[in-house]
Amino acid sequence: MPYFDHSATTPIHPKVLKIMMDVAQHNFGNPSSVHASGRKSNAIIEEARRTIATAIHASPSEIIFTGGGSEANNMVLWSLIQSNKKHVVTSSIEHPAILTVLEKLEPLGISFTVLPVNHQGRVNPKILEKSIQSDTGLISIMMANNEVGTIQPITELIEITHNHGIPFHSDSVQTLGKIPLSVQDVQADFMSFSAHKLYGPKGVGFLYKRKGLPLSPLIIGGGQEGKHRAGTENVSGIAGMGEAARLASENLSKRMNHLEALETVFITHLNRECHNAVINGCPNHHLPGVISASFPGYKSDILLAKLDRLGMEVSSGSACGSGSIKPSPVLEAMGISDSQNISTLRFSFGRDNTEQEVMKLVKALGQFANG
Repeated sequence: MPYFDHSATTPIHPKVLKIMMDVAQHNFGNPSSVHASGRKSNAIIEEARRTIATAIHASPSEIIFTGGGSEANNMVLWSLIQSNKKHVVTSSIEHPAILTVLEKLEPLGISFTVLPVNHQGRVNPKILEKSIQSDTGLISIMMANNEVGTIQPITELIEITHNHGIPFHSDSVQTLGKIPLSVQDVQADFMSFSAHKLYGPKGVGFLYKRKGLPLSPLIIGGGQEGKHRAGTENVSGIAGMGEAARLASENLSKRMNHLEALETVFITHLNRECHNAVINGCPNHHLPGVISASFPGYKSDILLAKLDRLGMEVSSGSACGSGSIKPSPVLEAMGISDSQNISTLRFSFGRDNTEQEVMKLVKALGQFANG
C-alpha cells in the first residue's frame, strides 16, 4: 500500500527496529540501578545521547530525552511560569503543542502574541521585532511547518531575538533527516524533536537545550535526565532514536535528493493531470517532499477516501486534526479561502516511495478531480 503521509509519522527503519528488539530483549535493567544490568542500560542511553548530539552538532549534555516532540515543547513553555518575564511571541501556524499550551497557561500568568504569516506561510522578521515587549521571556517559532512544509527565515528571527537578550525556541520536529541541521548554524536556544518523524519509534523524542540556560522540569520525581525529566527512561526507544538519528545524518544527501526527485515528478505531472490544482506554501523555502495541494471544487475528505480505497494513504492537512472537514487553521492563517482550504490534501513522501507510486497517485488524482 503506497504511503504518502510521512509528515504524520514514518515507518520504523529495519535497522532501528533490530536495535530496539535487541535492547528490549537483552537489556531490561533500570538505568538508575548501580548493578551490571543497570549500568549496561545507562551506557546504551548515553551512547544514543552522543549519537544524537553528533547528528545536530551539539554537546551530549545539551540533549534531554522526552516522551516526544509535544512534551519537549511543553517543557520549555511550562518552564516560563518560573520566569520573571512571562510574555511569549509565537506564530499563527504553530502546532497545537505550542498554541494550545499557551492558551492553557494564560490563567497562570503567561501572555502571548501570535504573529501573522504571509500567503506562503512565512513570518516577517520586522513584525517579530515590533512585537517584542519589555516582559518578553521567549520567542517560539517552528523551523518548518508540518502542513505546507514552509521553512521560516530562522536565522534572521533568532538574530533579532538574541539582540534583545531573549531565548529562542523552535519546534523542529519536521526537520531532522530532511534538511541540513546544525545547532552551531541555527543558534536556537531550545529545539524540540520527535523520533517517529525520522523512521524511529513513537513515544520518544528529545529537547536540545543550549548549555547554561535555565529550564524547570515538567515531570517531577526522580533525578533522571540531569534532573530535567523524572521517570525511568525508555531504553529501547532511546536506542532506536539514536540509530534513527545516525541513519538520518549519514544518509541526508541521498534522502534529500530522493524526496526532491519525487516532488518534481509529482508537481510536473499534477500540472498536466489536474489543471486547476493549486500548490500552497513557499516554493523557495520548503521541506523536500512535503506538498500541500488544493483541488478547487472537490472536498478533501472525499478525495482522501477515494485514494484510501485505492490503497493510497495521504492526509487532509495535519494528522493531528484529521477526521474533520473544518478549515485548517494553518491555511486560514495564510489567507487561503475556506473553499480552497477544505479542498486541500497534504502529500509527504518518504525513503521507500518510488516514482512509479507517485505517478499512480497523480493519475488517480487526475481521474477524481477531472471526473
